[in-house]
Amino acid sequence: MKCLIVDDEPLAHTILENYIQQIPLLQIVGKCYNAVEAFNFLYEYEVDVMFLDIQMPILTGLQMLKTLEKPPQIVLTTAYSEFALESYEFGVLDYLLKPIRFERFLKTINKLSLKEKNNANIPNSAIFNSSQTEPKITQITIKSDGAIHCLDVEEVIYVESYGNFVKIHTLQKILLVAETTQEMHNRLPAFVRVHKSFLLNLDFLDKIENNILILKNNESLPLGNSYKQAVLEKLKK
Repeated sequence: MKCLIVDDEPLAHTILENYIQQIPLLQIVGKCYNAVEAFNFLYEYEVDVMFLDIQMPILTGLQMLKTLEKPPQIVLTTAYSEFALESYEFGVLDYLLKPIRFERFLKTINKLSLKEKNNANIPNSAIFNSSQTEPKITQITIKSDGAIHCLDVEEVIYVESYGNFVKIHTLQKILLVAETTQEMHNRLPAFVRVHKSFLLNLDFLDKIENNILILKNNESLPLGNSYKQAVLEKLKK
């Protein structure tokens, strides 16, 4: 399916591009930074689904929708939840709140796939569901200190519990995020829980000494007894 990204924020383009490129069902055919560009693009090119920001200069996403006689499938992307009710008056497929999480994006693609399948006999293998292997997550978006960060997963070393927050330790920085350790594990399924308070990217593990994990950057983490066997099994694979 041909996708058009419409957003005035370059970071939003980067995040959506990364997500779309991991879904074989989707193909990016255009990127626009305001509604007028998008209107002209739709006049010339065929688009199946448009990822449309709401708050943009010149015309908002909702104002643009009012001008389209035959819009493609619409997925609204915004940091403002108060537009949700009004947006569904336009028959939008879904409403994604920023920062957009990959697992939430996949739910949107499920809706899109099912709708297209009903119209065009798309095979079941093209639709993601809980029984299938999801594509490898290469980036995540998180909110820390009032800013949205797009992190390369391969640069995240470990996640540390910190009360009602977590600390995400990367190669460059440490970010405090208002999420639980379990929520982060759901977002980073390839990471291994090595302790009740730590999730580890095993690519950074150097060696194990007794119940201590020595990392390649010379940091050390505890290895909980109840997690040790699972960690060893993971390392064998």
